Amino acid sequence: MFHTIKNIPRVVILIIDMFIVVASVMLAYLLRFNFSIPEVELEAFPKVLAYVVLVRLVSFLIGRTFVGIIKYTSTEDVIRISVVVLIGSVLFGLTNLITYYFINGLFFIPFSIIIIDFISTVLIMTAFRMVVKVAYMEMATPPGERSNIIIFGAGKAGLIAKRTLDKDASINYRVVAFLDDKPGKIGKQMEGVTIHPSRKLHVLLERWPLAQLIISIQNISQEKKQEIIETCLEHNVKVLNVPPVSTWINGELSFNQIRKVKIEDLLGRDVIQLDKEKVSKDLAGKNVLITGASGSIGSEIVRQVAGYSINKMILLDQAESPLFHLELECREKFGAKDIDIIVADICDELRMEAIFNEFRPQLVYHAAAYKHVPMMEANPSEAVRTNVNGTKILANLSLKFNVEKFIMISTDKAVKPTSVMGASKRIAEMYTQAMNKKNGTSFITTRFGNVLGSNGSVIPLFREQINRGGPVTVTHPEITRYFMTIPEACQLVLEAGAMGKGGEIFIFDMGKSIKIVDLAKKMIMLSGLTLGSDIQIKFTGLRPGEKLYEELLNDEENTLPTHHPQIMIARERKFNLDTVSQQVSALISFPDTTDGFSIVKIMKEIAPEFKSQNSVYERLDKTD
Repeated sequence: MFHTIKNIPRVVILIIDMFIVVASVMLAYLLRFNFSIPEVELEAFPKVLAYVVLVRLVSFLIGRTFVGIIKYTSTEDVIRISVVVLIGSVLFGLTNLITYYFINGLFFIPFSIIIIDFISTVLIMTAFRMVVKVAYMEMATPPGERSNIIIFGAGKAGLIAKRTLDKDASINYRVVAFLDDKPGKIGKQMEGVTIHPSRKLHVLLERWPLAQLIISIQNISQEKKQEIIETCLEHNVKVLNVPPVSTWINGELSFNQIRKVKIEDLLGRDVIQLDKEKVSKDLAGKNVLITGASGSIGSEIVRQVAGYSINKMILLDQAESPLFHLELECREKFGAKDIDIIVADICDELRMEAIFNEFRPQLVYHAAAYKHVPMMEANPSEAVRTNVNGTKILANLSLKFNVEKFIMISTDKAVKPTSVMGASKRIAEMYTQAMNKKNGTSFITTRFGNVLGSNGSVIPLFREQINRGGPVTVTHPEITRYFMTIPEACQLVLEAGAMGKGGEIFIFDMGKSIKIVDLAKKMIMLSGLTLGSDIQIKFTGLRPGEKLYEELLNDEENTLPTHHPQIMIARERKFNLDTVSQQVSALISFPDTTDGFSIVKIMKEIAPEFKSQNSVYERLDKTD
């Protein structure tokens, strides 16, 4: 029977429609005459019926009302049926006028019959299609095999999501409830499904063993989204997101486009409001050099800077393949922009000077750096060469070639550094701050914590481990980190760069620190797996140079507010340029690059707050 409904031939549908036409005419006569049809009407009935059937048949053939796939009957199909039937009824009315005025002074079909027949024909034809559609859906997915689902958002997107689930027979889901907090909707029904307030989510999750919850609202606040997701995770319920309308294929939503909620959705915050006018004014008509342009932070700065009316972008990186892909992306998205792609090492002073001389950048966003803590712990000379000497070269050239602003991208690991990487960034901060004493270039530092999804970030690592079936490795059960999204961090970099006058260290509001083990647990649950049975968490111990808690400020620093609530200025001690220059020169000119202890010892002398943790260099901190 299921196969029969699924493959009803068009000719069968047409025949059934014609039976409906006959039944509608008979019903119209019975209703019009209170089930007691006069003799005179009975005598004319065979002619009327033959004429109605003929007109309807021709109109159905021309209007092709029978060619639609009946199991996918939609509003458009109902409209087409109504229009075709209406045209036939209008023709009956014109026939009446002709017979009344030009033939025998009588109406061929009573007008009341025409009206009743039109209504009954449309209703019965539509009802037939809907019954077949529902029967097909029920047989394709028997009720006992369906999984319950709740849709958060009883608006247009929520309704489209429900209809998407309903019409796809390969999806065994049944929408049992809508959630919405608009008072005018609560308690009402939409397509037979009741709308509940979001505060009842706990109750609904206990009532139905849900397979998934779909978030259909696009402009939901981050706080509300986190609340919904957290509640679902407590009940081991999967959560999906309806994508923005702009990404729908041909303006229609398919189930395959409804994606799982990512950990970024849970950790993110509400959209940052930038002073776009100030940023635009700062970037307008400028030549902008971005180092480390193909990295996670650098490439996002490229995307955001390209949205403003700059004169030229100079994208510099030594990673050839990522830079190649960035160039393709730039040509595709920003083809009209003047973009120069340069493969170079920031530690090559002669090459850097040639680039500054040729392109004359007015703004420099310095994102190039080695950032992996354990790797730099094992290779301190490379941390010094790139993070310290590379920054020194770029800063000196910025001053020499009259760059307006030099914006350095730093890290929270530069605060009370416990690793070689953090110390190298701290020394680079000290040098650029001291350089601001000179006239001309404004040297600005931006400092923030981990960014979600960056190269080497814990989130891509966890995702890969989960996909492999585990175990998910966490260094320590108490380790915490600050997180923000890459676009969010780069927006704040642009804002800080625009407001900076020189010498500031801008720190960003990173929100609350997050336990990495809790992050791992949430990612496992969002993947639909059960911790302990499907996948395990394994503690591996702190890595060299790693600390349990990150900080954004030194003890000697405090903060000053800015006009932006998520950006503050760290007010810290001043540095003497001559002293810092001598110290940095001694560090980068150290002859034996394999002697890590000697290099780290000098770094500790330059930055006395550098105290190694979980590292072979801890013995340098011990005092007799």
